[in-house]
Amino acid sequence: MNLEGRKVTVNKSVSQLREMLKNPQDYEHLMPEGLQKFEAREDGFKFSLKGMPEIALKIDQVSEEKITLRSASSSLDFALEGLLNPISDTQTEVQLLFEGKFNPFIKMMVEKPLQNFINALTDKIEQL
Repeated sequence: MNLEGRKVTVNKSVSQLREMLKNPQDYEHLMPEGLQKFEAREDGFKFSLKGMPEIALKIDQVSEEKITLRSASSSLDFALEGLLNPISDTQTEVQLLFEGKFNPFIKMMVEKPLQNFINALTDKIEQL
């Protein structure tokens, strides 16, 4: 299952965004409304939103043009990528991509809530 967020422009340089997104604690400010729990860890974070189970993510890859978060649970196989495309020294285009390997039943249950989550994250990133 693949989902895409819309492309947004952020008034920060790629290096500023990358430094922020390397820090697990900074993700708390990007969480959508309905955040019930947030716990930063050394290599990632755990959170829960109203009406959704707890999700643990680890920061898997940080490069010049991409940040990859992966599920910290072995029972769920998914990744959330943030593509960073420099527009200028002070602006970056950001797009979130979700890729998950789910059975058809799970896919049917999570597709709409995940798309809503990606849209909410995108809105928060756009406000940076």
